[in-house]
Amino acid sequence: MFKLFNLTLQLNRFPIKNAQVEFNKIISLSEKEHQLFIENKKEEIVCFHLQNNTFYQELVGSTIYRNWEDLPVLTKKNLQKPLQQRLSARFLINKVFVNKTSGSSGDPFIFAKDKYAHAMTWASIIYRFGWYGIDFNSSYQARFYGIPLDFIGNAKERLKDFLSNRYRFTIFDLSDEFLEKFLQKFRNKKFDYINGYTSSIVLFAKFLQSKNIVLATICPTLKVCMVTSEMLFEDDKILLEKQFGIPIVNEYGASELDLIAFQNTNGEWQVNSETLFVEILDDDDKVLPYGKEGRIVITSLFNKAHPFIRYDIGDIGILDEKSTLKKPILKQLIGRTNDVAILPSGKKSPGLTFYYVTKSIIEDDGNVKEFIIIQTKTDTFEIDYVSELELTSLQIKKIEDAISLYLEPNLKFNFTRKLFLERSNRGKLKQFKSML
Repeated sequence: MFKLFNLTLQLNRFPIKNAQVEFNKIISLSEKEHQLFIENKKEEIVCFHLQNNTFYQELVGSTIYRNWEDLPVLTKKNLQKPLQQRLSARFLINKVFVNKTSGSSGDPFIFAKDKYAHAMTWASIIYRFGWYGIDFNSSYQARFYGIPLDFIGNAKERLKDFLSNRYRFTIFDLSDEFLEKFLQKFRNKKFDYINGYTSSIVLFAKFLQSKNIVLATICPTLKVCMVTSEMLFEDDKILLEKQFGIPIVNEYGASELDLIAFQNTNGEWQVNSETLFVEILDDDDKVLPYGKEGRIVITSLFNKAHPFIRYDIGDIGILDEKSTLKKPILKQLIGRTNDVAILPSGKKSPGLTFYYVTKSIIEDDGNVKEFIIIQTKTDTFEIDYVSELELTSLQIKKIEDAISLYLEPNLKFNFTRKLFLERSNRGKLKQFKSML
């Protein structure tokens, strides 16, 4: 079979064949061999950057180090400087993979990966999608993502879609009129899988529910749906499984790193231990044992062009107690560290707690399609929602009572019905946002 996707990577000088050979060697290691592999790669990547990267030398304050735990935690604030100042010696901007983070953390930045590191990222993605029978060279993707609206940016993405065997559903307009057009594409095209932003895919599932349609009955070639970039709540997963009629797979990744965790065929959120080293740290940068909640800090084991060593990605999570170094399991992804609501009592609560409590009530009757919560003061929250009808006073009272019970009383809420919700320039929907 002609492998167009692999050929495209090779033409862009990403050595995918070599990367896949090394990746396959890594996954074949025993638990003991894997431990040695991780220790060697940690040592290798730190020594490389201490010798070849001025930015990292300055961050560490030395060109040598004694203990892993003594290395500084790299934050997104540290990266708010020109990429040229952060590149390792011998790596030129026009000879590496350069991209920009989405900015969903509030701290967007441009980053680089060397060609081999980026090829290893693709080897990791190809391997995990393969768990579900997806082959990027032959499987046809229904892609729910944003797209640049300028002519050149749009054309580049459309070309990449063609070479990657995917059809893009642009998600900036998710009205029923456009969702009907989405549905027609599924009637006419033989898609193998769906991949894209959680909120947009959930909205499409609600549209199917309103029409009493199971997607697999009109597009029987569909095998699986992978959702990414936004939180997938359990009730939304149940809705997707029901309306799509296929398995729903939850992925967690970061463009500057790789796939971080990917749901395996046993339903576990398996952490990538082949190209990444993941730690959970407390507020004092101390490593927490499995089962404890803390900041997710990640080391990219192969990227020599740019250091991502003990990099605080800005998320909070828990590694399962049954994790091993070779097979870590992400027990829970709690949310972003900057998405925290600070309440009048001084209590701090993950913003998604508000979203989750509100969601359990606001969507009961199927009237509300989407909503977001914005904290404007310690005691005041704006809830913008899209629905066919205004929320009733009874629904609003239920939301206020539930939040009083789960969080604290005497909070104020302003509800505003909208025709649509503002998304980022990439099409992401941020469910909770604090303006404090």
